[in-house]
Amino acid sequence: MAAEPNQRWATDLCRIWAGKDGWCHLALVIDCCTRELLGWHLSRSGKSKTAESALEHALINRFGYLGRVPQRFLLRSDNGLVFTSRSYTALVKSYGLQQEFITPYTPEQNGMVERVIRILKEQCVHRHRFESLAHASRVIADWIGFYNHRRPHQALGMKTPAMAYQLAA
Repeated sequence: MAAEPNQRWATDLCRIWAGKDGWCHLALVIDCCTRELLGWHLSRSGKSKTAESALEHALINRFGYLGRVPQRFLLRSDNGLVFTSRSYTALVKSYGLQQEFITPYTPEQNGMVERVIRILKEQCVHRHRFESLAHASRVIADWIGFYNHRRPHQALGMKTPAMAYQLAA
């Protein structure tokens, strides 16, 4: 848990079937306080560039620019090759974030982002037959807008993640 926004973010990858484009990889970044889905990237590749793009998307969404964060905070992930790669760890460090890895084989330690992935799959991915990566990206983008701005969360006192951020900021 995080007591305030930008104290701890969490990130993870999952796979999505995108019709003619086959299995694609979705990287997500959430704020553990507000549960906002700040950044995401869907690509055919499950390499570090996918996770890097999601992180940069999150930084731009939260701070309005790409550069060092105003105050250092934690970025939690599993120990996957993507998150431990030289490229990804160098990028995280360049933005002034501190990586935090969960204990191997304990996904519950990254439970917030795992739960968001489950909700996204149940409420969006499994309800659509994506024709392509582009189609999946459009539908997922719409759902993320719904998730952040219109879907109340019990853990947030029935506020949306966007409302939780506004109240905390």
